[in-house]
Parts: sequence; C-alpha cells; structure tokens
Amino acid sequence: MKWTEQQIPRQDGRVAVVTGANTGLGFETARQLAEHGASVVLAVRDTAKGQQAAARINGDVSVRELDLSSLESVRAAAAGLRADHPKIDLLINNAGVMYTPRQTTREGFELQFGTNHLGHFAFTGLLLDLLLPVPGSRVVTVSSTGHRIRAAIHFDDLQWERSYSRIGAYGQSKLANLMFTYELQRRLAAHGTTVAVAAHPGISNTELVRNTPALVRRPVAWLAPMLTQSAAAGALPTLRAAADPSVLGGQYYGPDGLNEARGHPKPATSSADSYDLTLQQRLWAVSEDLTGVRFPVGRVAAAA
Repeated sequence: MKWTEQQIPRQDGRVAVVTGANTGLGFETARQLAEHGASVVLAVRDTAKGQQAAARINGDVSVRELDLSSLESVRAAAAGLRADHPKIDLLINNAGVMYTPRQTTREGFELQFGTNHLGHFAFTGLLLDLLLPVPGSRVVTVSSTGHRIRAAIHFDDLQWERSYSRIGAYGQSKLANLMFTYELQRRLAAHGTTVAVAAHPGISNTELVRNTPALVRRPVAWLAPMLTQSAAAGALPTLRAAADPSVLGGQYYGPDGLNEARGHPKPATSSADSYDLTLQQRLWAVSEDLTGVRFPVGRVAAAA
C-alpha cells in the first residue's frame, strides 16, 4: 500500500519541533503533525513569517526564533524550548539553504555546511536529553539526493576557503546530514527509546531552489511539472520517518518513483561514503569541536 498522510497516526500529547517550518517542506510537515493532534513548534529564522504560517495551520502551534547560521541563536532557541517544554517527542531538522554564493555564518563557517549540518548538530545536542526519556521519540534529519552529487567531506578544507563550489558545498552538507543520523543512531541504540532517522523529499517545488544557477533553474522551471512534486508530497518521506510506527532507527526514506525524484515514501539507501563508520566518527568529533556542543550519548566502540 502506498503510504500517504492518511497513515499518520494520531499525535495527541506529542510535542514536535520543526525547523524551517514557515514555508515549503517544513510547513507541510508541521501542518500535518498539528492537524493530527501534535503540539508543534515552528522553529524559524523570521518570526513574522512564522506567525503567518502558524495562522494557516489548524491546531496547537507556536513559533520560536531560530537562526541556524548563528550558534548564539541556536543556544537561545534551545534554552527557550527547554524552559517551555519538559519533553520533546519529535525533533525534525528540516531547515536548510541550497546552492548559495559563498557566504559564512556568524562563526565563520561556510553557510551551507554551517546551517544545514553544524546548526542542526548543535540544536540536536542541546535538546537531546528532552527526548531520551520519551518512548517513541525521534530525531528526523532531512537530507537530499544531492548528497551523491560532487559530495565528500573535505576535512582539509571544510569551510571551502581555498576554492568554492556551491554544488559541492551543498553536497557536503547533505552528506553530513546522513553521516550525523547514522552515527547518532549508533549512539542512541543503547538507550532504547529515541531513534534517529533520515529522509529526503526527492525533487520538490519549493523556495529552496531560488539560489540555483540560472543556467539550471530555467530548464528546471520549464520541466517542473514533469520532474518535480509539490511540497506536500515532498514532505511525506519526512512525515513517514517521524510518524510511521514501523520505522526503525537508522533508516532513510525517500520517494519511490524513478531516481527517487517523486512518488510515495519508502525506505531508501544512501551513498557508500555515507555509511563509512570512520568518516562518520571523524565528522562527529570535528562537529563537536566546531560547535562546542557535547551530546549526552557517548561513542560506541566498533565491533571487533
């Protein structure tokens, strides 16, 4: 059976935090969770737009300022959530930037790596102890098929200071999202409550593509009806990862159509690099050093 929003169980009593929830995939994810009974926090950079989005959702919705390109903002948002919520059931790391000209975060990190990976890494680490005691709690991180395109973790130049490729930098950040999920799941497994899951939306028609080079954007816009799906459809893999009772920690969900571009959500596989245990652990250590955030779950020794 094709999985749709009709299969989302009731979410009454659950607290869900969705980053980047004022538009696109994040909005559709938040809307469905709220309409199925969850108390949803829209964690957004622009709170005015967040309030406008909240007004369009039927359910218990609040807005929290979160700028993932600033670790100060990440810490403030996490502190505010901790003050307001004794527990969190779902943390959905959805926000992101794509194909931006070279820019840096407040701390000087390359913008795509700093926002898409490091910001979410820090946010998750600062909130994780609110999820750990909660049965069925999940951390869902949104990656992309872009994790396969010119993608590698450039440990010798993580911030792209020597040369810059907006496509390569995006690929690095989305590969990092998957490595983070897999290593986090390994650490969570010993606790037996919270799980980490990843998802990707295929090719969805959202504002995320606004920085795509014009040479690519124009033909994609012309072919969009044949190549892309709506934001509502693109959110389904995230929603399945968040709400389907059959989901297992460490799984990755994406559309079931040709090249995983569109369709109904199903388990997917990611690139060989994403499963490399040594690279995952090295990225984790670097991410801790760069953000200053330590997780309340320790490293698991590799099997002999």
